[in-house]
Amino acid sequence: MNLFKTISLLLLAGVVSLPSFAQKKSKKSEEKPEGYIFTTIKANPVTPVKDQNRTGTCWCFSGISFLESEAIKKGAPETLDLSEMFVVSNAYTDRAVKFVRLDKYMRPGPGSDFGDVLTVVKKHGLVPNSAMPGLNYGEDSHVHGELSAIVTAYATAIAGNPNNTLSTAWVNGLNNILAAYLGEIPEKFNVDGKEYTPKAYAESLGLNPDDYISLTSFTHHPFYDKFVIEIPDNWRWTESYNLPLDELLSVMDHAIENGYTIAWAADMSEKYWNDNGLAVVPDVEANERSGSDQDRWLGVSRAEKEAILYNINAPGKEKDIDQQERQIAFENKQTTDDHAMHVYGIAKDQNGTKYYMVKNSWGEFGDYKGHNYVSETYMKYKTINIVLNKAAVPQEILDKLGVKR
Repeated sequence: MNLFKTISLLLLAGVVSLPSFAQKKSKKSEEKPEGYIFTTIKANPVTPVKDQNRTGTCWCFSGISFLESEAIKKGAPETLDLSEMFVVSNAYTDRAVKFVRLDKYMRPGPGSDFGDVLTVVKKHGLVPNSAMPGLNYGEDSHVHGELSAIVTAYATAIAGNPNNTLSTAWVNGLNNILAAYLGEIPEKFNVDGKEYTPKAYAESLGLNPDDYISLTSFTHHPFYDKFVIEIPDNWRWTESYNLPLDELLSVMDHAIENGYTIAWAADMSEKYWNDNGLAVVPDVEANERSGSDQDRWLGVSRAEKEAILYNINAPGKEKDIDQQERQIAFENKQTTDDHAMHVYGIAKDQNGTKYYMVKNSWGEFGDYKGHNYVSETYMKYKTINIVLNKAAVPQEILDKLGVKR
């Protein structure tokens, strides 16, 4: 009888303890981060996300996306699809010529910046993607490893000047290589039953390269002057106007609020730009301190801890970024020019933190299908330069720069 009572009591204790266990589990579930919840404040029209795939042409995809939005603002259909490879092909030729002239003292590869896009449009115009899709080499999407290697080897051989004088054939030879891979550059084409040249087509879209301005913010040059940003991809030596950081951000806000979009060059190699399409600048030290008690980190995996420290799964404290912090990162190579994208909107998370809505060119990748949310702090810290319509810049800023619309 005593044994029976003992067993009964043990079983009863187990049953009684079950709700307690369930409550703990439920509480733990309730403590799981709810993630980032974004509310759009303003979003301007952009064309569908494209995929640059295995190419170093983000500068062109983002630049073309930006120009598509500019054309849409002027009345073009939202189905507008311009050819990136028309720009890439022309840029390759111009770059090789400069590479030879400089005796190889620059990069001959595919990287570039927005000034390249605008220069090509001014010199050569634009074409629809249907007129030059740039896929003449047996692939369904863009893969430029072979092309880039061939162009680099070709330009390097020419720059070596083996004949002791440059031939009249070498540029044509290069263009034939480019045509074999990317297609012939069309002299004329039809759109909706009307014939255009590339220049006439760009004009029909209302796109004038002289309408655009490049802005940046660094302290190693005077504010309100223009200078050539010292980065390898700026091989055309495009000049940017220098603004204090707060004014640069205010220009971006003014542009978006007034229906304009922005071409954006930045560093996205940081650990806190994650694959989900989110970029923040976490205050890792503050997050570490807030979780310094043993209970918080006990039983937490390394991945889970990093998610907390780097604000991956939920909003958290960000670092305070000022002009000096930004400059230090540029000077010590923590900020480099490794990507270009297209900014088109502003959003806020559930804590009221401000983000910029950014279109990428890696296909429908991540949680937001090829779009990204970049915190204002990240924008301050890692922006190299922006390009936008002069009409999107407040008049008082243009006056400080001595620029007319």
